[in-house]
Amino acid sequence: MRLGNTCTEEQIDGMAGAVEHGAMSEVTAASPRRSSRVFHKMRVQAQGRAHNRKKFKETCETVVVSGHGGLLLLKHEVADGEMLVITNPETQEEQECRVVYLGDLGDKGQRVGVEFLTPAPRFWGVEFVETPPAEDSSAVH
Repeated sequence: MRLGNTCTEEQIDGMAGAVEHGAMSEVTAASPRRSSRVFHKMRVQAQGRAHNRKKFKETCETVVVSGHGGLLLLKHEVADGEMLVITNPETQEEQECRVVYLGDLGDKGQRVGVEFLTPAPRFWGVEFVETPPAEDSSAVH
């Protein structure tokens, strides 16, 4: 699968409700990022320690993914900076990651942003295509 739209934090926060209900949007942003982010819904297994320090393992869904991490919907509450292990059920590949963003708690869980300890652009089974920056039409030639 080849995906190339890049999302800003504001677009992700604004679209999270729509994505949860099945709507998708082609969104492009000009802000430079380490890698593109794309809306991509898939089930993964997450394990780590919850807020109460008890170990957990749950199947959750992604909302947005990139070669450096993703945004997950987790039922367990986790702390910022907590370490998790994410497993792709199709490939059984595991990635260690750190919680770097905690979103609002919703009906389907909490939006949790994770960053891989090592970049893994093939982990999600998506081929990321970098979108060239849009030309500034106001530039004088």
